[in-house]
Formats: sequence, structure tokens, C-alpha cells
Amino acid sequence: MSWNDWIRTVEVEPSLYAADFAHLGEQIETLLHAGARIFHFDIGDAHFVEPVTMGPIVLTSIAPLIHRSEGVVDCHLMVDDPQHHFAALQEAGADSVTFHIEAVSDPGEVAESARGHGFQVGLAFNPETAVEEVVPAAESFDLVLCMSIHPGYSGQEFMPDALNRLGELRAAVPDGIHVQVDGGITHDNIRSVYDAGADLIVCGSAIFEREDLPRTYRRLVQALA
Repeated sequence: MSWNDWIRTVEVEPSLYAADFAHLGEQIETLLHAGARIFHFDIGDAHFVEPVTMGPIVLTSIAPLIHRSEGVVDCHLMVDDPQHHFAALQEAGADSVTFHIEAVSDPGEVAESARGHGFQVGLAFNPETAVEEVVPAAESFDLVLCMSIHPGYSGQEFMPDALNRLGELRAAVPDGIHVQVDGGITHDNIRSVYDAGADLIVCGSAIFEREDLPRTYRRLVQALA
């Protein structure tokens, strides 16, 4: 299976970093019933980004729940040494891994290592990194993630210049490579990022800070109709 099999034209990905961890399994089940199929799983190492976030132990607990409903776990590695984590994430049930171009010296080599563990592979870049620095490496990847906030903390506001970067990215990479956006996505701007070229849209606080998760998720999806 690949991203081409998983994506239904466009996907709204709930970002589990913003979830209520006391009710994580329950919230995942609720969103699966609401139609969510791809879940974004952020991993921070306190080096590449300041916080330590979730890791393989949490993933081991939730991946079977997601997979039983034919869902997908999309891991975003905000870490200095992504290869170090591949074996543990494979064992824990990850389906795709995305690492940052700023964290590695040879993106293609790290992508090849990830594929050796059975993963689909994405390449992320921070707001300070120019699109033209990412494009030459993009052909080795299934998706490219354009950060619309500084990675590390959930709840930040969307950076408006991300729309230009998304448009540049979509125009520069082949059609078969998916474009993902992560950070500050709300009901007010989700259509704009889709129109700019993103077909994988990560939403955290916009979903999990609301009491009615199914209604909130469906409203985000409907904004793309």
C-alpha cells in the first residue's frame, strides 16, 4: 500500500499531538467513525525541537486500533537522527515516516533506509528553508511537508507566507509527489492551503480543542468540498 492508495483526493489528518492523552484511544475511535483515515503522529527529541513528544511506546498502543479500521499512521520525525528511530517505529506499527531536510546530510540515503523498513517516506522543511533547497531531493520521496509553523509545539498560528511556499512547491515537484502542510490550519484557512496545492492537511488544535470532534472534523472536510 502507498499514499496513492490511502489518499481520497485530499485528506484532513488529525494531529494526535493535540489530543487529550487521557482519552487518546477513545478520541481516535471517534474520529475513525467520523471518517478520518490518516493520523499524524509527531515525534520530538528535545534536540531538533525543544519538547519530547510521543514515541514508539504510545504508537504500539494505538496503531492496532487505527489499522483495524484500515487507517494509517503518518509519523513526523522532528528529530536529529531519524534513522535511529526507523526500526522501533516499524515494530510499533508506523506506515509512513517524514523527516526534516535540515536534520540530515543526505536525504536520499535516509529515504532509502526508511524504505528498507517498509515505510512510505516524506521530506519536511521548516519555514526558513527555501523551496528551491528542497526540490532537488524531492524525487526520492512520496510526499513533501511544508511547515506552516515552527515545528515543536501545537497551537501556533499559521504563517501566511506558507501559501506562497505551498504554491511554489506544488509547481516545482512532479504530480506524483504529494504536498502536505502542517501548522495552524483552521476552518478559516483550510481551503486556501488546499487551493495552494496541499492534498494532505494536518489539523491539530482545530480538531481537538473542540468538544464535538466528529462535527469539527466533518466541517473541515466539508470546507474542501
